[in-house]
Amino acid sequence: MVIPLPTDETIAAIATAISPGQGGIAVVRISGPKALSIGKNIVYIAGKKPAWSSHTVLYGHVMNEENNERIDEVLVLIMKAPRSFTGEDIVEIHCHGGLIAVQRVLERVLAHPEVRRAMPGEFSQRAVLNGRIDITQAEAINELIGARSKKAAQLAMASLDGGIQRRINALRETLIDQLSELEARVDFEDELPPLNGSEILNELLKVRSDLLQLVEDAKRGAIVHQGLRVALIGCPNVGKSSLLNRLSRRERAIVTNLPGTTRDLLESEIILEGVPITLIDTAGIRATNDEIEKLGIARSQEALTSADIVIMVFDLSIGWKKRDKELLNQIPPEIPFLLIGNKADLQDKSGLPKRNQNIETKQAYVSVSAKTGEGEEALASSLLKICGAYDTQGIQLALNTRQRDLASNAASTLDRLKEVSTQKLPWDFWTIDLREAIQILGEITGNEITETLLDRIFSRFCIGK
Repeated sequence: MVIPLPTDETIAAIATAISPGQGGIAVVRISGPKALSIGKNIVYIAGKKPAWSSHTVLYGHVMNEENNERIDEVLVLIMKAPRSFTGEDIVEIHCHGGLIAVQRVLERVLAHPEVRRAMPGEFSQRAVLNGRIDITQAEAINELIGARSKKAAQLAMASLDGGIQRRINALRETLIDQLSELEARVDFEDELPPLNGSEILNELLKVRSDLLQLVEDAKRGAIVHQGLRVALIGCPNVGKSSLLNRLSRRERAIVTNLPGTTRDLLESEIILEGVPITLIDTAGIRATNDEIEKLGIARSQEALTSADIVIMVFDLSIGWKKRDKELLNQIPPEIPFLLIGNKADLQDKSGLPKRNQNIETKQAYVSVSAKTGEGEEALASSLLKICGAYDTQGIQLALNTRQRDLASNAASTLDRLKEVSTQKLPWDFWTIDLREAIQILGEITGNEITETLLDRIFSRFCIGK
């Protein structure tokens, strides 16, 4: 899909989430040169004709043009260019929430011949192209909307405040300064004092080091933004569902003493130290003739191989068994896992697994009781340690995937200059890689902007943002 670059078109869309019976208000946003005339055309305001001044709020009704029926009671917020989110004239119609009222208001707006429905992310795209925000800030808005934890929202706000833009621009300016010095020597080397290649290389490698630090922070920050999928596996009746209910603080799974109760995957989301974690309760893996249970076990095995982390649960009351070891061996070696001994309140001390006899792993297990809550803090602490969540606490900025890949490419480009320096090549060879690194960093903030880049970024946004 190609989002058209801003023209003189006026666009409109619902700018708030809508759901039946939810939300007291909803917002229909109109942006473009005809925004005010469209608002005046569809909203009836009783009494003296208002001035529709910028940054004022008016009270009125959206009317059906055909039969003069009142569609909804609304407030109209007016923001004239350039003092608006998009930098264009904006009219926001604040109507009642839910589904029907807001959809009818939007239909009334779109019935006007001089407006069309906005494409995904088109309001933010216009804000970027009109200089209201840069691309990193636009992406931060999208990340803030989709934040699943307080930490993710904090990182998004740091970007929205211009943190990434300032950091990348500072590094880019350093490269531009060095490029200017080198290009001056290419053209006027005989007229200028000589440059020290080692000193220049050290300056450029400092920029590379800063970029690599941003890349590492981004990798750790991705845990906060994207969350983790954690599969609970184990033999039947070891207490996986009880453990899910305990960690979720609610009865998400049916718990009985009968093995094979769980027949399908059941998911529940929790937040641990700012990290969104989706717990996946799986069917107990065992040999069975029950066709429905077989389907559940097949899905459990799929979840086992696709999870970010696996929590394997065994029954402390009966000890570590051969079937537990067989299941442990099914965990792919590249997937980190945590071994949990459940039913600590019923455990037989002689049944505890002996690392040197039964468990061929360097991972320690945690003893818990899903019934009483014993060991819950140790479980949470061990899980956070395995997933690397403790490493995210000091992160102040986190590039998204697009930004991280570009920063990594820029760092690799600068790394090539070590070979150029070693071979003592002329200054114009240095400028080739330096220009490329500058161009790549410009893509992060939008200094180097193309329609393809805009399409790739904003097509992932929701309509109305």
